[in-house]
Amino acid sequence: MGQGGVEAVERALKILDAFTSEREDLALHELASITGLHKTTILRIAASLERYGYLKRTGSGIFRLGSSLWRLGGVYRRNFNVGDAVRPVLDEIVEASQESASYYVREGDVRVCLYRRNSPLPIRHHIDEGEHLPLDRGSGGHVLRAFAGEAGAAYEDIRRTGRCISIGERDPDVSGVAVPVFDGDAVCCGVIVVSGLKSRFTHDVMLRFLPTAVAACRQLTADLGGQWPADLRPDCVEESR
Repeated sequence: MGQGGVEAVERALKILDAFTSEREDLALHELASITGLHKTTILRIAASLERYGYLKRTGSGIFRLGSSLWRLGGVYRRNFNVGDAVRPVLDEIVEASQESASYYVREGDVRVCLYRRNSPLPIRHHIDEGEHLPLDRGSGGHVLRAFAGEAGAAYEDIRRTGRCISIGERDPDVSGVAVPVFDGDAVCCGVIVVSGLKSRFTHDVMLRFLPTAVAACRQLTADLGGQWPADLRPDCVEESR
């Protein structure tokens, strides 16, 4: 192949990639429609995948993923460190913005800063990893509440746009923009917040930086094995005040 791949292997992976949490059982014609492969090609490749436990076929001809993928998934989970994926993304954000970047998750009624990269500038917004912050103030808290189903027009807007800008809300001198990160079921599992002094990290600056933040969150979502919602494009919506 042109890029050094093996066509048969890529076809096999295309078949496995056809399965999702919404498509756990697939008939032959469905696999053909999703992958674009001929049915005879699928049957030939499926025989090898079944032999090694990566695919199984029921008596009625329905295909499902096999137990070998669960075994490999267990190996991956035991050796996977979320920080190994998050920290490089935060580094890229800080390098591009010169402001601070954090990754928060929700724990009950608070948000916890799991990973943090502070701005290299001498005057900056600074917090430490492990700090607990409120959910009802600040862009990161609002995003986590919104994607947990919080009611209200403001939260509906965050769910629609997939981002939140906050200026002087939790700290009168600090502003921040937050974008969600999603798991394999397209459920928000965390949020990246880029924050800085509001004197320089203004609303207009945050809007200009938003596409970079979104790209970082999309990449982190992919690195964590997640799924970015197809209709969520926060870098392409109108401004929010």
